[in-house]
Amino acid sequence: MQELCKSSIFFSDQNLCFADILSPPEFRARIEVSVLNFLKILSSPTPAISDLPLISRKSSNSRVSRGLFTDVSWIFLSESFCKRSLMRENTPKSFIRVWKVMEMCYQILLQEKRVTQRELFYKLLCDSPDYFPSQLHVNRTIQDLVALLRCSRYSLGIMASSRGAVAGRLLLQEPNKEVVDCSTCGSSGYAISGDLNLLEKLIMKADARYIIVVEKHAIFQRLTEDRVFNQIPSILITAKGYPDIATRFFLHRISKTFPELPILGLVDWNPAGLAILCTFKFGSIGMGLEAYRYACKVKWLGLRMDDISQLVPEESLIPLKPKDLQIARSLISSHVLQDDYKEELAMMVESGQRAEIEALYFHGYNFLGKYLATKIVQANYI
Repeated sequence: MQELCKSSIFFSDQNLCFADILSPPEFRARIEVSVLNFLKILSSPTPAISDLPLISRKSSNSRVSRGLFTDVSWIFLSESFCKRSLMRENTPKSFIRVWKVMEMCYQILLQEKRVTQRELFYKLLCDSPDYFPSQLHVNRTIQDLVALLRCSRYSLGIMASSRGAVAGRLLLQEPNKEVVDCSTCGSSGYAISGDLNLLEKLIMKADARYIIVVEKHAIFQRLTEDRVFNQIPSILITAKGYPDIATRFFLHRISKTFPELPILGLVDWNPAGLAILCTFKFGSIGMGLEAYRYACKVKWLGLRMDDISQLVPEESLIPLKPKDLQIARSLISSHVLQDDYKEELAMMVESGQRAEIEALYFHGYNFLGKYLATKIVQANYI
């Protein structure tokens, strides 16, 4: 403890740009050191209230790692700080929120519990309604605490809420439980647990040749209903939209267990679909301190420009919305896009149109499997 107390109040001088995975005692010790140093400054002959130095989560502070020894790339954050201060006009509430969430997480781990962000929100809403009027305030403050103490969300006692599902040629076994055959779980698939510790312990066996990540649950259900994983020996995974942490972790876990299996993404041809693909592939800026734990080498299978011109009728194209253009601008500023992705995005914006996967039903409800098989045989993915 004494050695820890000699360090910076919030460990921000260690030049670490990633979040540690800490055991509950280690995390509590890190909080205790921070509180002791804070009180020491307050009780000094020249008392002051310290600012909270957080690793900045702005796009301008993000970079993409291109590893020498791995072909997986991920977003990371540089050593650039922003501050939460009690003395600045716009940040006193943010300053107090960090301490309140820190206290709550400390109590959660003392009780040997884990909670979801939603559960934490309702607890904070009851205790401090003036500071946490919405779920967004809790989510942002959790990320502030990660950026302040350099530890993972899971170390804080925050359990991931999972929307994800998996189906296909994969056997899963939790410790001391029966084996689950994901090819027999029905059209909705097998629900992915939000317990990252449990996901880490899963025993996996597969005879698949591909992993297919599907943006939409409805498309996932169609592919599962048609048992496409038998026609194309594959594992199907969906996060039912923008990927949650548990689904990203699960995909990363599968990719480590079966590194020879290509991961192929099936998303809408619009900026949101590309953003979803990039989140699986690189991680997100908001979680840049942890992105390397979730990033996977995902290839973009479809929908793509050549599909739009060859397979999608003009009547099925939808005008881009202002939200689409906002996402496009965000992608361009994030430094994550490779050249062929930039070309696809530029075509979306230039055309002013978007296409959803469902547009392929113009060729019949059984066409999706044929489409995937053709793209895979042609190795038509980037």
